[in-house]
Amino acid sequence: MRLADKVAIVTGAASGMGAATARRFGTEGAKVVVADMLEQEGRAVADSIGAAGGTAVFMALDVTDEAGWKAVVEQTVRAFGRLDILVNNAGISGSATNDLLDSGLWERVMAVNSTGVFLGTAAAVRQMRQNGGGSIVNLSSISGVVGQSMVHMSYNAAKGAVRIMTKSTAVQFGKERIRCNSVHPGVMPPMRTSGATADPEVRAKMLRAVPLGRSGEVDEVANAVLFLASDEASYITGAELYVDGGYLAM
Repeated sequence: MRLADKVAIVTGAASGMGAATARRFGTEGAKVVVADMLEQEGRAVADSIGAAGGTAVFMALDVTDEAGWKAVVEQTVRAFGRLDILVNNAGISGSATNDLLDSGLWERVMAVNSTGVFLGTAAAVRQMRQNGGGSIVNLSSISGVVGQSMVHMSYNAAKGAVRIMTKSTAVQFGKERIRCNSVHPGVMPPMRTSGATADPEVRAKMLRAVPLGRSGEVDEVANAVLFLASDEASYITGAELYVDGGYLAM
């Protein structure tokens, strides 16, 4: 198994790409911490991993809470002895608004999608140093590379910050054998927090810009995250992996 004996924290793992990643990690032998604010849904994901023969626990986490991050990492080490992998997946959509100049939405999106990644990275790096290394995979987006007309600019800014933060992490901590890479999904199934981008007409228009002519699946993103998290990517750090059906090639 590709993650045998590894210990991983996956944020936003109660649904969507996070849940798919957590389940995939479980089947590949990792001990998985399903971290999310949604307790019922998160526990269900952890239970499903256990039912499939894997090992997983749920831990409540608000990624904007620095003390919460410290507690989750400490609980992870108490439960499993170490931390090898962090997947910074938790995020909220920037399309659930009719006001693209809403300053309140700017604050919320930046806090979760950008600051949350920094806080998670800081907490993980401190522990991974003690392990002698580790792998961090950050979920950015095609929105972190290009501007978009129907998405609040906070989403583009936050995902762009994640893209560059990934490279900074790779450069600053590579000598400590800590790798960091980013995955950039394209048009995917709507998030729980999606607004305009969940509208069928809007999605049809978005798909016209995708060379493969379809939206992606959460398992396709999980596959990319798995590769970067695993030892198969042992000489890859600071890289961007696009899972976008060719969108950014246009």
